[in-house]
Amino acid sequence: MNLTFENVTKMVGGTPHLYTADFTLGRGLNVLIGPTLAGKTTLLRLMAGLDQPTRGRVLVNGRDMADVPVRKRNVAMVYQQFINYPSFTVYDNIASPLRRAGIGKAAIDRRVRETADLVQIGDLLDRLPAELSGGQQQRTAMARALVKDADLLLFDEPLVNLDYKLREELRAEMREIFARREAIVVYATTEPLEALLLGGAVVVLDQGRVLQTGPTVSVFHHPQSVRVGQVFSDPPMNLIDGVVANGAAMLGGGIRLPLIAHLSGLSEGRYMFGLRANHLSITQGSIDDVAVAATTELAEVNGSETFIHVGHHGTSWVVQEEGVYPLGLGRPIQVFVNPRHVFAFDGDGMLVAAPRRRAHGLNG
Repeated sequence: MNLTFENVTKMVGGTPHLYTADFTLGRGLNVLIGPTLAGKTTLLRLMAGLDQPTRGRVLVNGRDMADVPVRKRNVAMVYQQFINYPSFTVYDNIASPLRRAGIGKAAIDRRVRETADLVQIGDLLDRLPAELSGGQQQRTAMARALVKDADLLLFDEPLVNLDYKLREELRAEMREIFARREAIVVYATTEPLEALLLGGAVVVLDQGRVLQTGPTVSVFHHPQSVRVGQVFSDPPMNLIDGVVANGAAMLGGGIRLPLIAHLSGLSEGRYMFGLRANHLSITQGSIDDVAVAATTELAEVNGSETFIHVGHHGTSWVVQEEGVYPLGLGRPIQVFVNPRHVFAFDGDGMLVAAPRRRAHGLNG
């Protein structure tokens, strides 16, 4: 089974919500990633048949779905909010789509209990939604979608309203659940880490435009453009202009990087160089590291990590460090750059050199 967007545009009141989109999704997990208002929900609604394209076609196995009403499509959708019937028990919430489909009582009972056990709420079937935690309510909504055994499963940022611990727990479980299903699963998120942990294929979106598609990890390591690099990094990729000349890359503020590894093939000229925050450091870790004099602008402690905002000759960077660093505003600091982790983009913002992927991890 496959789902294809063929030259699809969506206008709402004369405003474009989706520009010409051309891509195909296959069975398994497909992640839509992009910031708020990127077009993720618009795509999901078009896939579900809740909206129709202004131009172009949405095809399932080559069939144009324009004339197929929503009730005749084998689709299930889970939203950000915990949407459950408040007067129904967990059992009845999960069973509701099967009852509407006219399935027999014994089959309903079997499928409800199997699905409830799958999402670990088998012991909550007699409770009402008001008696559940947020995580349990979202599990109920997920179970109601999964029990249909739909060909197309759509998830619109389903974990965004949960606390960190619950998100981590459910995310790990969902990856296993998705791996067992034969459906096309489409999962929308704003979080690069979530996309990477889920895996599968990815569609990168920004301001209604599809920027890049492909295997999730491959797109992360080889963003085709500066904008993809920023969207698919959290915090956004650090950027700085530079020139390649005389066998080195000269970045703003007098930073000189040797052209080693993947940078060795760069011809002379102007480039935009990019570095993810986790590849900058305030401690030297390699003989290839180049020290950059900077000034602290802000230190954000986030759990066991610190995001250190620094300034260097009018350029602001974010450094992601393991540990807690309560650094004062305006403090001089050294930041270390390793050329092996630097992305290079040409004058049009297109990727020309990417760090070589390390076999033991996602960082690149």
